[in-house]
Amino acid sequence: MTKKVVIIGGVATGMKTAARLRRRDPEVEIIVLERGPSLSYGACGFPYFIGGDVASFSKFDHTPQGIPRDAAFFRDVKGIDARTGCNVTAIDRAAKKVTYVEAGEEKQLPYDVLVLGTGSTPVKLPLPHADAGGIHSFWFPWDVQAVDQELRERNVTDVVIIGAGFIGMELAEAFHKRGLTTSVVEMQDRVLPQMLDKEMADRLEKPIRAAGIQLYLAEKTTGFTEEAGVVTGVVTDKRVIPAQLVIVAVGVRPNVELAKAAGLKLGPTGCIAVNEYLQTSDAAIYAGGDCAENTHRVGGAKVFTPMGSTANKHGRVIADNICGDRIKYPGVLATGVCQILDWQAGSTGLNERTAAAAGFKFKSVVVPGQDRLAYMPGAKSLIVKLLAEEGTGRVLGVQAVGMGGVDKRIDTLVAAISLGATLEDLSNFDIAYAPPFNGPIDNIATAANVLENKLAECFRGVNPKDFEAVRDHEDYLFVDVRTKGEFAKNRIAGIKQMVNMPLGEIRAHCQELPVKEGQKIITSCQIDLRGYEAEVILRGKGFKNVCSLEGGMSAWPYATECDEK
Repeated sequence: MTKKVVIIGGVATGMKTAARLRRRDPEVEIIVLERGPSLSYGACGFPYFIGGDVASFSKFDHTPQGIPRDAAFFRDVKGIDARTGCNVTAIDRAAKKVTYVEAGEEKQLPYDVLVLGTGSTPVKLPLPHADAGGIHSFWFPWDVQAVDQELRERNVTDVVIIGAGFIGMELAEAFHKRGLTTSVVEMQDRVLPQMLDKEMADRLEKPIRAAGIQLYLAEKTTGFTEEAGVVTGVVTDKRVIPAQLVIVAVGVRPNVELAKAAGLKLGPTGCIAVNEYLQTSDAAIYAGGDCAENTHRVGGAKVFTPMGSTANKHGRVIADNICGDRIKYPGVLATGVCQILDWQAGSTGLNERTAAAAGFKFKSVVVPGQDRLAYMPGAKSLIVKLLAEEGTGRVLGVQAVGMGGVDKRIDTLVAAISLGATLEDLSNFDIAYAPPFNGPIDNIATAANVLENKLAECFRGVNPKDFEAVRDHEDYLFVDVRTKGEFAKNRIAGIKQMVNMPLGEIRAHCQELPVKEGQKIITSCQIDLRGYEAEVILRGKGFKNVCSLEGGMSAWPYATECDEK
């Protein structure tokens, strides 16, 4: 008897499961029930349509050859019965059937195996005037088309985005490219708050503000103003920001109502609980994509990570397991990457917050540099933050921001962390080297070496955000060891006691430093290579309380005297 597999939800998990399943089993009956009008589309590209990088919306739901990925395509090419406009209302696990509504008629469909790919839905803000015209989510195709239409027809000049996550920041770039006055409101104290630690986000913030995008951080949206039913402003706990168009991008929630009503177990994240084979608490029902829970591969916590890449992996694993394999899905590293104007930001593994929550004792370093040899055309700045476990040196996570080379380093660390690499492993990776591509010691190997030195207490680094927190009231002497010309060009603002003694003078003249008995010395340079050298020299000369500022001026995200001119 032919096995019948019913899949609830198309797009990523549903259609990947169906396509893989058909390739594995030419006889299985596959029926997809999608409640929306589209079966398959690439939602991750939507901001780039608004920004003009993608000229036609059809690029998202057509094959590269221009064929629409509609019901006819999946029927004729894939042998899949994929139906749109089918809203599943109930799952009867005992009878193994689903109830759905199509064209106003209630129908039932039996299954042998059921797959839940019900996705997620944007979070709405239950605030005054939240239903005014011009306020949009940005998740489904119709959201994007509505925003594009308003931009073209209403002569919009002022846009406010609520939420500084991936979608919010990608849209900030898109609107900025269209010449619109763009503001971003974020309740937390940084951009990309789930991905970046404070000092890395703060460094990214500087070029965003310099480009003219207004960032209102640590600011809570409390409502909207409107006139004749159309939004005119965003009200926060601190101000009113003018707006003719508003994007609410504060996150999404998993669509688990069907699963919950059917008695399937939900996990601590609110997603559908699944085992390592992506089976739910009912062995005949699988779940994948945004509605399904994931396990973090380093911290072990259950996490909600709505990513198209994860959804596609889930679909493949589910299809193979329906065919009788026992393929385990190992979990996620919460990897992400984002383009913002000329800058990139990415991370994988744990950051300070998640590492602490997982119970790790760890140290970190911030290490700036270039994404290839500096004398090569196209060399761009790159700042890496690396975290490793104390005692074992196991790499826990990495973040990177810069104007180039971010994705390459993040992807390398995905492989390293997935395989349990240590700092020593990372230091000795045989990474491809030629001047147009890299330096002889790659940025991540440099960061590994620096962090090994820090764990061994050969290097005593001070994180930029930690120095910023204490520099107004702690007693220290700040020794800038850059050249006189570098020092004159720009330096950190507001240092109480600072001297400029170039590195070449430190060994011979360090006794002339105006340091008091027991006073801390903090050395610094452009990227902290010379600052570290000065730290080592000073300790060798008998100075006891010496450390250096991690990342130097290149990674310093806060005020400089140049900013104040």
